[in-house]
Amino acid sequence: MSGATVAEFIGYWENEGQAYVRHGDYEWMASLVPGKRVLEIGSGVGFATQALAKLGLAVLSIDSLSECLELTRQRVEGGDVTLMQADLTALTDEQRATIDSFAPDTVVCWLMGAPAETTGAAAADGGRAVIAYREKLHRLVAELAVSLPTVQALHFIDRTAIPWQAKDIGRDTLVNYHGGKTLLDLPFVAVRANALYRKLGEDGLNNAPNRKAHPSLKGVVPTLASLLAERKK
Repeated sequence: MSGATVAEFIGYWENEGQAYVRHGDYEWMASLVPGKRVLEIGSGVGFATQALAKLGLAVLSIDSLSECLELTRQRVEGGDVTLMQADLTALTDEQRATIDSFAPDTVVCWLMGAPAETTGAAAADGGRAVIAYREKLHRLVAELAVSLPTVQALHFIDRTAIPWQAKDIGRDTLVNYHGGKTLLDLPFVAVRANALYRKLGEDGLNNAPNRKAHPSLKGVVPTLASLLAERKK
């Protein structure tokens, strides 16, 4: 769990994000983004926004937490980045107008998460609350992308753990998962070629203790799962 309170959530992602930076994960994520104008759903503490800005992309990044937006602001000074505090589940007319006028060609939603006080997560629920929260937000992101006629691509990245030798099978699983939930009946399509996995570094989400305690997890490694969906022509 990434923290029960806002302060714990931010502390977790400051540490975790630094590990991703050292491993080049955010650079990899940003390199997969097509287009020049990116709507980022969830700035987090700003590492991903920073990576997008470093590529010279114009970014509109929204987050519901003012604390996250302030940290992001400090990381992207000088870049073509606009920050907006907004709740995706309750966008105001003014916020929606800002998004419309920005005219993004790509929407990204990376490593979606929130404090437990938002997701309702508890240690005893086996991660079900976090999964439900993520699925709900992913669908909202996809529906928002559909409503923006300039958007041609939708990019999701989440953390998971898979047997690395089965990553090719995992690519099909990733496409089918989002196709059957996130993108169901929407005019976006994802194909296997745009489903990618990347091993996380040894200092990020180290799974070694779990593998020792549970031999059945041998070969399972923490990864980033990336899926790019494109608007149907």
